[in-house]
Amino acid sequence: MNSSQKNKLRKLRQGLDDATNIYRLIHGAADRWKDLYIDRIGDYLLIQSAQPLNEKQKKISQALSYKLKLKGTYYKQLNRQIQKTSNEDSAPQLIAGIKAPESFEVNELAVSYQLSFNQGYSIGLFLDMRSNRQRLLKNLIEPGFSIFDRSSGIPSILNTFSYTCSLSVCAAKIGAVTTNVDLSKKYLDWGRKNFEINNLNPNDHDFIYGDTLDWMKRLKKKGKLYDLVILDPPTFSRSKKSGLFQAKQHYDMLANAACKLVQKNGVILACCNAATLSLSNFKCNVRQGILRGGRKIIQGVQTSQPLDFPTTLDEPAHLKSYWLRLN
Repeated sequence: MNSSQKNKLRKLRQGLDDATNIYRLIHGAADRWKDLYIDRIGDYLLIQSAQPLNEKQKKISQALSYKLKLKGTYYKQLNRQIQKTSNEDSAPQLIAGIKAPESFEVNELAVSYQLSFNQGYSIGLFLDMRSNRQRLLKNLIEPGFSIFDRSSGIPSILNTFSYTCSLSVCAAKIGAVTTNVDLSKKYLDWGRKNFEINNLNPNDHDFIYGDTLDWMKRLKKKGKLYDLVILDPPTFSRSKKSGLFQAKQHYDMLANAACKLVQKNGVILACCNAATLSLSNFKCNVRQGILRGGRKIIQGVQTSQPLDFPTTLDEPAHLKSYWLRLN
């Protein structure tokens, strides 16, 4: 991390970025706090650890909350067997201060999102995806690699496993029309709300309830093509239509289906958070699926986690993001 990056990280974590009030304050071993993860979530602190907090961890948490003048502190014990855990058991619990409302708004990169501590394991936004949201807002992956050609009309996006549609909101902010697919009506409704609070009309976009792989086949039959297809699946899921999906084993199948829906010179964003899938194997799976679909990759960039999610040998990156332009 160079001096400019260190300054940006310091400014963010000190609460001096007026456009963003949701970020990671302590990222485990990378910040010399093994198995401890602390996030600022608007006016609240969210602590996550595999074991109950010790006195030293409690003190640093209290200091951070005091310094940032936060209203309340929540704690969630990390559980790798989340599929076997109920929403109530996996939701963060208030341990200090004032309880948050049922839902509340936060700002990231001057975009607003509705969050909740009462909806199970996730609060409604994955913080480590911020850099990808920023790339959409800027329409730029890296110098020389834009996402959309603005001269060719209104960009179209297919956002699969869309969750609360944060990536689509960013794309819509720069004029794109989005199609959002998710297996949860609740999350799609949540996504519509995220559009509304950013003064974007959700009626100008599509929200499709159903299985992603099934809908990709349907959209292909309809002849649909998109300028960007986003793949950000859970590491594990099960549906009546497609059965069991495991990112480690089936990502090539997902990439194969996606590449058939991409316009000429369009882009795929492939993401994966499976800790047991190495970056090299992930990229290989994505490429194999695309090539098997008869498409050629003409540009590809692997992107890293945000600065507040630093990586070390003891704290390797879990998020893998791969942007690819196809012929």
